[in-house]
Amino acid sequence: MKELEQWIQDMTLIPALSGYENKMADYLTKEIQPFTNSVEIDPIGNVIARIDGREKNSPKVMIFAHMDQLGLVVRKIDDNGFIQFERLGGVPEKVLPGLKVQVKTEDDEYIPGVIGNKSHHITPPNEKTQVIPYLDLYIDLGANSKEEVQNLGIDVGCPIIYEPSFQKLANNKVAATSIDNRGGCACLLSIAKALKSNQTDATVYLVGTVLEEYNLRGAMIAARKISPDLAICIDVCPSGDTPDTKDRSDIRLGRGPIISMYSFHGRGTLNGTIPHPKLVKHIADTAKQAGINIQKSALTGILTDLSYVQLELGSIPSIDLAFAARYTHSPVEVCDLGDIASLCDLLSQFINQINSSINLKRWE
Repeated sequence: MKELEQWIQDMTLIPALSGYENKMADYLTKEIQPFTNSVEIDPIGNVIARIDGREKNSPKVMIFAHMDQLGLVVRKIDDNGFIQFERLGGVPEKVLPGLKVQVKTEDDEYIPGVIGNKSHHITPPNEKTQVIPYLDLYIDLGANSKEEVQNLGIDVGCPIIYEPSFQKLANNKVAATSIDNRGGCACLLSIAKALKSNQTDATVYLVGTVLEEYNLRGAMIAARKISPDLAICIDVCPSGDTPDTKDRSDIRLGRGPIISMYSFHGRGTLNGTIPHPKLVKHIADTAKQAGINIQKSALTGILTDLSYVQLELGSIPSIDLAFAARYTHSPVEVCDLGDIASLCDLLSQFINQINSSINLKRWE
């Protein structure tokens, strides 16, 4: 558990806006290399690690988690040095005013700033309860002019992230930026380490993917390269255990890994995933044998990059597995480290059972 916690802490403090995942790719490559037969970064930026199996005819398994995080992008710098921005990914506007951020320069340095929030004392009463549209917000670097900001190496298109943080809470919980999906990336490392000491029949590809928060397409490129026989996505699932979410679902922190039985974005993409029924049964049976409690989710408004991977190569048998998280897409996402550890254990044990006799026919 300590090693898992350290990986998560390290990774939540690494800046990796969608499209700019190089620092996360470098870290994941370095950490996963000792446990694998090969590791490479493909042209789009995915980290692809391979662990060879014993059995030539066993299915190829692709397990993946996205390395990127959501954030903002510089849209305009005004004459007084204030930065206006676009959202990159599903950034909730209501969390932005007063938020600490970091702006990446063209020289790969990060400059601290804050998103301005009109002083309370001079805010009219009718504005005090409003959510301000992001197009009306701005970032204050402390600069006095547009030229000063540009001299720092900041221009239109530069990435902006929530200021990275990691904080331990009570009862094995942590609050951090980008728990979505650095918890999943830590799971890749844990699985790699487990498989290194216990070789499986199946050949396993562990993939840190790019661009999930932007357009969900990075994993699709990896799947085309690997041509897996089955695909498992690791991501977060919003919990339903806080006062404002208790009527939405029964998902709880501390109650183990989650099988997503239904996801649907429902906003523009009209995409989602209904898992392969045989994989649901295999995973559930493995959990029962191992004494691992599992939860099931069915949610509209959530989407993972599995939604596109499942459509590749004439359709790949696929399933989403997750760990619960509170306050998703905010700067203070909260999870239970025990849930991630249980998910790693479940996947490691499931992979150990995969061989050439596994039945992946959807229907007989």
